Amino acid sequence: MKFYQRFAYYLVGLVMGCFVVAIVLSGKDTRCNYFPNARVLNDLRTKPFLYDIEASRRLSEDWVDTIDIKNTLTNGDVDFDKSNIKEEGGKKYIIYGQTKQGKEITLEVINYPEKAVLKNIIKNDKPN
Repeated sequence: MKFYQRFAYYLVGLVMGCFVVAIVLSGKDTRCNYFPNARVLNDLRTKPFLYDIEASRRLSEDWVDTIDIKNTLTNGDVDFDKSNIKEEGGKKYIIYGQTKQGKEITLEVINYPEKAVLKNIIKNDKPN
């Protein structure tokens, strides 16, 4: 069998395999969260998310709102040096993010097995 015939068989098999994989995965809500940062943020987003009294007080101020919290839980960076600390029956995570106005914020979230609780929102002032 010549090279171009083997290559044609390879391409036909590759296209059929890609088609089968696309059909199998198309209807499912699959995510590829291989990195620790993405896995933690995905876990926090999929659980019921509650707000502590201190976090609710910060949200009543005009510099941060719930959309900023959701964006930080989607695109934020987890500080693993300060996170994964057992606290109150869950694990505490420190997440850095930004508001819509570009101000940097830090979220303190306690991740329980059945829920996630936002403990505090800290405004990070940049020194000039």
